[in-house]
Amino acid sequence: MSLRLRTFYYIFADFLSAGLAWTLFNIYRKTQIDPIKNGTSSTEIFDHQFFISIVILPLIWVLVYYLYGSYNNVLRKSRINEFVQILTTSIVGVTVLFFVVLLDDEVASYKLYYKLYFVLFAAHFGFTALSRFFLSSYTNKKIHQKKFGFNTLIIGSNERALKMFKEINALKYGIGNAFVGFLHIEGKNGYSDVLKNELPHLGEYEDIKEIIEKYKVEEVIIALESWEHEYIKNIVNDLSDMGIIIKIIPDMYDILSGHVKMNTILGTPLIEIKNQIIPEWQISVKRFIDVFISIIVLILFSWLYLLLGILVKLGSKGPMFFRQERVGIHGKPFNIIKFRTMFEDAEKMGPALSKEDDPRVTPIGRFLRKVRLDEIPQFLNVLLGDMSIVGPRPERQFYIDKIVEKAPHYKHLQKIRPGITS
Repeated sequence: MSLRLRTFYYIFADFLSAGLAWTLFNIYRKTQIDPIKNGTSSTEIFDHQFFISIVILPLIWVLVYYLYGSYNNVLRKSRINEFVQILTTSIVGVTVLFFVVLLDDEVASYKLYYKLYFVLFAAHFGFTALSRFFLSSYTNKKIHQKKFGFNTLIIGSNERALKMFKEINALKYGIGNAFVGFLHIEGKNGYSDVLKNELPHLGEYEDIKEIIEKYKVEEVIIALESWEHEYIKNIVNDLSDMGIIIKIIPDMYDILSGHVKMNTILGTPLIEIKNQIIPEWQISVKRFIDVFISIIVLILFSWLYLLLGILVKLGSKGPMFFRQERVGIHGKPFNIIKFRTMFEDAEKMGPALSKEDDPRVTPIGRFLRKVRLDEIPQFLNVLLGDMSIVGPRPERQFYIDKIVEKAPHYKHLQKIRPGITS
């Protein structure tokens, strides 16, 4: 089953859960709350407003979950993290919905507002959590039955790699590895054909980026011999900014630094190298705050966007916005959005750092840069998931290549989203 199809199931389940919750809430409001207010039961439970809202509100909920990152890598989600994510999203979402849609309802007592809020929250959280639980349980069952797995690549071709592969293959219950093949370390001394009868030999390590893209690899297991230890550190550094899971044989641990997580496969324990700088729950909370603040800024300051856009257009010839490719999380490129502050074709001679009294900067652009208003369109980048409000500065690949030559560890900054401000 493809990841895209599984993601669709999650989206459909969230849409259906939100619709069921709103329907249940509407029935409760019409049959339990309105009679207290009006003295009589409502004759029309499902009016035209309900039929409009039953389509619009679930779509909004799906959009909120999407912006929150709920549909990223749905097959590897921890149930605890997912529970926390659903809980926080439900609390904030229901609160916003309550104040925007329901607070103007006339009720006989303010205590009824608390009942309305609780019923809506309980229904939405309950249906969503239940549907996600069933989807997660179904996925885990298929993984244990070895009917579903994550594309996994082995780096190594000798006895250690063969032993590890056979032990995983011999497990009664699957752990999610669907092996696509193996690579060997450069040179004839690094290659052995003992694994060739079990898995396809995909090439040398120098081809790893192309192979990961071609075979959509999600997990790499490093199973090198003791004489190949010198390669481990560079391999981990190369893979850590690709956003894939890295596992390694534990006797190589003494040459590594950072956080690790142990996994045992029969007699062979593996170390999982954690790529995340902060815990998953903190990433979820940070993402939610980013989305929430970005929506508020984009709505409340829409008039300022329009005003500044007009000033940019009147100040010099060219587009209102400036788009430029930058490198984001896990090295993925994205187009950063700013108000244009330079004259058109300012970099026709190639990339160049700006400086004080730069002649390429327009008069209005100089003012925007001084007060940093040229960067407020980046809240759209935050909303789209390319950036965060707080994070390292997003750079162009041209400058990253130059920085990495002198400071290789700079690539570790690509483990998190770049930010508007640091």
